[in-house]
Amino acid sequence: MFRHLSLLLLSLCPLLAWADTPAQLRIQGSNTIGAVLAPALVKGLLEARGASDVSIVATDRSNETQVRARDAAGQPLRIDIAAHGSSTGFAALKAGQADLAAASRPIKASELDDLQALGDLNSAAAEHVIGLDGVAVIVHPDNPLPQLSTEQLAQVFAGRITDWQALGLGRGPIHLYARDDRSGTFETFKALVLDPTDQDLAASARRFESGEQLTRAVQDDRQAIGFSSLAAVHGAKVLAIVDGASKPMLPSAARVASEDYPLSRRLYFYLPPDQNNPWARALLEFAQSAQGQAIVTGSGFVGQQVQVLKVAPAHDMPARYQALARNAQRLSVNFRFQEGNASLDSKALRDVQRVADFLRHNGKLQQRAVLVGFGDAKNDPERAALLSRLRAMAVRRELARSGVELREVMGLGDELPVATNSAVEGRIRNRRVEVWVY
Repeated sequence: MFRHLSLLLLSLCPLLAWADTPAQLRIQGSNTIGAVLAPALVKGLLEARGASDVSIVATDRSNETQVRARDAAGQPLRIDIAAHGSSTGFAALKAGQADLAAASRPIKASELDDLQALGDLNSAAAEHVIGLDGVAVIVHPDNPLPQLSTEQLAQVFAGRITDWQALGLGRGPIHLYARDDRSGTFETFKALVLDPTDQDLAASARRFESGEQLTRAVQDDRQAIGFSSLAAVHGAKVLAIVDGASKPMLPSAARVASEDYPLSRRLYFYLPPDQNNPWARALLEFAQSAQGQAIVTGSGFVGQQVQVLKVAPAHDMPARYQALARNAQRLSVNFRFQEGNASLDSKALRDVQRVADFLRHNGKLQQRAVLVGFGDAKNDPERAALLSRLRAMAVRRELARSGVELREVMGLGDELPVATNSAVEGRIRNRRVEVWVY
């Protein structure tokens, strides 16, 4: 009897070791990030630092996990991750229950005000883009619908279009599937699709805390339409999206990387500027590294590594742009600007360094790169062209600090829009600077 009791106690010792160990890092927030990506990044960081016995363990609470390991001295390490929605991450920071907030949308002005005691969470020291994602609009695999406009999407999810016949398909009620109100995925969809037309989500929509659960429900329902992170699409059919005068776009890696896809979004970690948790800062640096970005890509999202894209010339392109498409290649990085602002944000500053490193590695630092600026429509086309060139010049100044000497800088004004100019988010996407290389 005593022998069996001893064996039982020995088997419980590992569990007790982690239960009695306070968490070295507490991450709360986005389910999109916390379900797979955050545990994978933490696991990668611990392994890179020489930890042993690294494992991701589900707890008895849904959407919460622990990453457990032992350090070089054999002492237990524990990282706690709770993935209940982006808004919960900021609430946990305020309550002192998290060291790091994960968010699949930018922090809101109301949250900035609420957390001002923790410092400026909008600053480059606090806001860290760890990857990119596209909100994918999904239907049952047998649904023949190829695409929807953002206007149609808004009418569908607001409950104004309720039958598939109105979209050119056979009769049948449309069943709506959406993430819950705490989800950054829902808030992104709301901001990009519903808010521009002052509409609310229909009360009939079924709500889900988990993107995985939502996708499974859509796959089981031939009348369904929903939206999820790219990483949670699995076997559902993804629709192409049209925004304003843009061409239909699927959330391909290239379209999401350039943030041209209408429902593109950034994935964030937020760390209060005065937070001194060494594990939090180590995770932020690891997430930006080549190894960390490979984990982002491997988790189903889009990494921030610079890629070369081949663009086919088209008749609706300006002549100078057609020449570029014939003779050069576009890079996957785009630089974007707020209204009346030519300053680069934290992601853009890192992207400048990524572009410079790419050009250096490929022997293209001198006279091999071209910047092409675009803007939103203005009453005066010449002003639109000037503003687009000025934004390109702002990128040029930053690249010059890294030794890049450009071949040309051009401004094409409001040509080739990728989004509607009637909404703020669309105008921001149209104000962009592309990088091309010969």
